[in-house]
Amino acid sequence: MSALRIGVCGNGTVGGGTIELLRSQAVLLGARAGRELLLTRVGARRDREDCPTGDVPVHRDLLEVARADDVDVVVESIGGTTLAKDIVETALRCGKSVVTANKALIAEHGNELLALAEECGGSLLCEAAVAGAVPILKALRDGMAANTVSELSGIINGTGNFILTEMGAHQRPFDEVLAEAQALGYAEADPTFDVEGTDAAHKLSILAAMAFSTPLNFSAVFCEGISAVTPADIQFADELGYRIKHLGIAKRHADGIELRVHPTLLPKGSLLANVDGVLNAVRLQGHAAGETVYSGAGAGRLPTASAVVADIVDIARAGGNSVHCLGVPVSNLESAPTLPMEAVTSAWYLRMQAEDRPGVMSQLANCLSAEGISIEALIQKPPKGAAATVPVVVLTNSAREEALRRAVTAISALPGITHPHCIRIESAN
Repeated sequence: MSALRIGVCGNGTVGGGTIELLRSQAVLLGARAGRELLLTRVGARRDREDCPTGDVPVHRDLLEVARADDVDVVVESIGGTTLAKDIVETALRCGKSVVTANKALIAEHGNELLALAEECGGSLLCEAAVAGAVPILKALRDGMAANTVSELSGIINGTGNFILTEMGAHQRPFDEVLAEAQALGYAEADPTFDVEGTDAAHKLSILAAMAFSTPLNFSAVFCEGISAVTPADIQFADELGYRIKHLGIAKRHADGIELRVHPTLLPKGSLLANVDGVLNAVRLQGHAAGETVYSGAGAGRLPTASAVVADIVDIARAGGNSVHCLGVPVSNLESAPTLPMEAVTSAWYLRMQAEDRPGVMSQLANCLSAEGISIEALIQKPPKGAAATVPVVVLTNSAREEALRRAVTAISALPGITHPHCIRIESAN
């Protein structure tokens, strides 16, 4: 079989790693793919010493790679959603397949791009867009093919996981750990996408579409970041037997799908609660396989490039047939309503400051009881010195979000309580 010819657009972290693996692992990849994987062109705006390309032509106009006659598969690794979208569309319309690590592109434009890929007879794959080296999309598409997946949850942003891990291990404030994450290169100069959950929401929309065979629906993902989590929250959670993680959660119900990203209390003994640092992990629940968990490096030059190259191998093995990114043709995807957050049910952690006087706790309990919410556990710390208020933490049993929000509004109006802060609890992760 003739060689599969590859053009890589972008020679930064992911593109450079892909070029390195294609060159250094050429013999092994050829054996596993059943044909030679040949790098024929590179598109890059500048040369990099850490990304040698040998005698492979380098183009400053990246669209030239997408149009080149001696390219069968285009790797898009430049990021963003403007030029990247042009490259993907051009390549697909020229009859090529595309591999990308661009989670924003797929989450926001994936439905139209996947339809275009099928129309043009190519493949558009994105394993590297979610959880880096962790082969979670292949697990959903192939390993879990016989399963009806009812739910998934995961730590899918390494920056947020690093920050929460450091805050918990050393009782350090959020801003201090964020600055360290930026110094180490884990967080961007503008960390908003990571710490406010947008990056995880992009990834969750891809996971959910594949798990439930539905169209991508990024705009429907509820998104809450970690900037309001304090060392005190982490310490109280620890006392109560929990750890705080920033999770993406998707669950399918008879009446719709939950899509949410937010800080979450998890029992200390659960698998996801013990995934620390910059690692990613995803938990799946299938009706036949039961619970399965996948963990590994969620970012980095070679970890992410390994996922890119794995997609290239899949295309090579397909021998000219399309590989459906979501496991089924886009025409077979079934739309499902997204449940509003008001209808989502979970247990809750509530932290607040309360005056240390009789009657305050009973008023708090009455506000919760009025909404049908019962208390599972309560911590009230003794006053320090002449402090007028003390920290109080309440764990509730399961409650609908709309009921909890009404209760918190009532609690906020009490004269003896200030600064109520809420975090959801997931007990089955």
